[in-house]
Amino acid sequence: VQLQASGGGLVQAGDSLRLSCATSGGTSRTYTIAWFRQAPDKEREFVAAFRGSSRTTHYADSVKGRFTISRDNTENTMFLQMNSLKPEDTGVYFCAAGDRLILSSLRVPAYYSFWGQGTQVTVSS
Repeated sequence: VQLQASGGGLVQAGDSLRLSCATSGGTSRTYTIAWFRQAPDKEREFVAAFRGSSRTTHYADSVKGRFTISRDNTENTMFLQMNSLKPEDTGVYFCAAGDRLILSSLRVPAYYSFWGQGTQVTVSS
């Protein structure tokens, strides 16, 4: 499985960005595709996930109501629509894939087997 993240950039607070994660190599319906982010000198943190086995979406409290995760019709690309961006949303955003994850594992980076290279998002105040 390969993932390619794109769409990052430099924006001002209140602006929007849409990140894309192109997947290849066979992510079946049991896969969870998630977004994580990492700010300088901080641990990687969960942002949002689409759990394939239950077809459900999950969000960190800090982005709920502002970010939306979705897939295209081919299910080969995952999007993260980010609205009302804040300076604290700044970081490198990674997409990740993990197979047959249970709910308690969704927010834990160690359970994801495949990672994209990351895309930088910088939000200025």
